Amino acid sequence: MSDEKATHTSGPGRRSLLAGMGAAAVPVMALSAPPAAHAIGRTVRAQSPTGQHQAGPSVVFGHVLHFLKDPGDPPDPTAWELFEDGALAIGGDGKVAYAGPASDLPERLRRGARTIDHRGHLIVPGFVDTHIHAAQVDVIASYGKQLLEWLETYVFPAEAKFDRAAHARALAGYFLDRLLAAGTTTASVFPTIHPASVDAFFEQSLQRGLRMLCGKVLMDREPYAPAYLCDRSVAEAEQQTRELIGRWHGKDRLGYSITPRFAPTSTEPMLAMTGRLLEEHPDLWLQTHAAENKDEVALVKKLFGGRSYIDVYERYGLLTKRSLFAHCVHIDATDRARLAAAGSSVAFCPTSNLFLGSGLFDLHAARRSKVSVGLGTDVGAGTSYSLLTTLNEAYKVTALRGRTLSPYRGFYLATLGGAQALDLDDTIGNFRPGNEADFTVLDFTATETLARRTDVAKDFTERLFALMILGDERAVAATYAQGRLVHDREIACLG
Repeated sequence: MSDEKATHTSGPGRRSLLAGMGAAAVPVMALSAPPAAHAIGRTVRAQSPTGQHQAGPSVVFGHVLHFLKDPGDPPDPTAWELFEDGALAIGGDGKVAYAGPASDLPERLRRGARTIDHRGHLIVPGFVDTHIHAAQVDVIASYGKQLLEWLETYVFPAEAKFDRAAHARALAGYFLDRLLAAGTTTASVFPTIHPASVDAFFEQSLQRGLRMLCGKVLMDREPYAPAYLCDRSVAEAEQQTRELIGRWHGKDRLGYSITPRFAPTSTEPMLAMTGRLLEEHPDLWLQTHAAENKDEVALVKKLFGGRSYIDVYERYGLLTKRSLFAHCVHIDATDRARLAAAGSSVAFCPTSNLFLGSGLFDLHAARRSKVSVGLGTDVGAGTSYSLLTTLNEAYKVTALRGRTLSPYRGFYLATLGGAQALDLDDTIGNFRPGNEADFTVLDFTATETLARRTDVAKDFTERLFALMILGDERAVAATYAQGRLVHDREIACLG
């Protein structure tokens, strides 16, 4: 190990934390003092277009937290592991080799590894955003509409610009940089109907070495999709989708999602084609919206009939283990039972649901029904790229439903819960040896308010809750993908 190796003392290890949480992390070979707390920092660009981004063996020191299962309510302490004087060892293949007390780190993993010192900071698996729109970065914070009118007024005109490849590339790069600055390393992403928007997103993701899901949006029903954003035919939409699947699915860390926007913008033949593709390619994902807004639910009933919104998707074979339905605010127990039986998942998008006045998602009912749930920022209806900010709002939505959201379940939802919702928990989501080493480094002292609350907190649970409620992009000190630095708030060189 390099000469910069820090000296570590043995601590109590799992699920405990010493009082001195306020110390700032000391990056190896720091070039300058940390910038002001409001700085976003820089996103580190990939050095190679090949998609091979491993940085060699390394050992990261800090407070390490990850989850083994849903902590539940009240939280079950066996659901997580916390190593207050912890180490995360990453092999040359970019995968986790060890996560545990620094004092127990095997010598074979120390030997020849570079040292990255984040002591005093919290190391968690990279955040997983289960629902977000790469094409809506310019409509975030658009005033005064609910869902259907908001789409017509703001979203569709913005998405029409993505027929230009240069615009699609520029916005895809900006979008991914914002995700990394927020600590998000994997997302399920909506582009537009334009194949160029998919190509641009995947190209930019490949350059950064990220695990991402995306797929061409499918829309063919006027007037609910405007004529200028409609697929010209189901046959052409299928052909374009098949070409994109062949070009991108399974390339490096990329996965393809069949993406009908939502039932009202799809004809019956389009939904049937989607179901055929899923049956033909069971390793693909599906992402769409469901039961977000009461007027939308009424429109689906008018257009399709049937018992419920979920029933429409089930009719066309869209409920699979890799199907993700954003929102599901207005569903019932029967819908939840059908989602659970199929292994389908839901994206909980609190900032979006509050901003558009859509309603309050029932997290506890979903989990009680064994429906897998992840968190979604849903930018641009959502108001922040940060899953910490999203957890802040999720706590409030849950409180309005008369329940609580512990910081343990919150951070589970942002990490392993999101990975499970995307059927990627055998690859990402926690620090199980063999998983890809995507992780985020969080700073308990990122703002004066957070630092003060951390300083007076009586235990780790209070500190973690303060981070969940007061944290945002400023609390993200660094973001890593496969052990490689991809965002650095403090402008540090890690050698």
